[in-house]
Amino acid sequence: MTEPTDPQADRSLPADPVQERAGHLGYVAHEIRNPMSTALWTAELLTRLGPADRGGARGEKLSTLCLRSLARVRLLVEDHLLCERLDAGGYPSRIEPVAVGEALSVVLGRSPAEGVPVEVAVGVELTALADRTLLERALEGLVAMAARDAAAVRVEGSRRDGRVAILVTGGPPAPLEDPHKGAPSEQRGRALALPMARRVAAALGGALTVEGQGYLLSIPAA
Repeated sequence: MTEPTDPQADRSLPADPVQERAGHLGYVAHEIRNPMSTALWTAELLTRLGPADRGGARGEKLSTLCLRSLARVRLLVEDHLLCERLDAGGYPSRIEPVAVGEALSVVLGRSPAEGVPVEVAVGVELTALADRTLLERALEGLVAMAARDAAAVRVEGSRRDGRVAILVTGGPPAPLEDPHKGAPSEQRGRALALPMARRVAAALGGALTVEGQGYLLSIPAA
């Protein structure tokens, strides 16, 4: 007698890395294609408008939509390319003491939380041993993701066992793994922010994990 097939049985098998990679790249292509199509469509409509309409309310609405879509594409492309460079070991990092509070001030000046209030509890003496650019990119991505569906974001910095621990809390944490085709879309262009931050943490000799309702970035202290 033939045993019935268990549809859950193959889930314990190791994933095919080629298929995993293909699924991830399919998701990235989909995320980039949608806002790029919107930007091209709105730009084409703008060229068809007369000077009066182009300078009026309709032209302003189309211009805003076009710029928003291009900004989303820029974020996706920058995060994706940084992930690729880190995976390939081709990022020329410069490790040095970095004041975490100072780096965070630079990040918040770019408004990654998009209007969501951000509370900072990081001492001026907290210093990490990191590449400044990479640390700022990771912090920006974490703040942006914590601001998703959040009334407020809080960034806490401390030393734990000789390491710098940066906890970013806000909305419910999203998965840290690389998204694959079929995963929910991220309408702000931050779909690759967590995979990027995870790779940055590893490149700096640390790790990114979920702790409670936040993202915990742990990296070497200076």
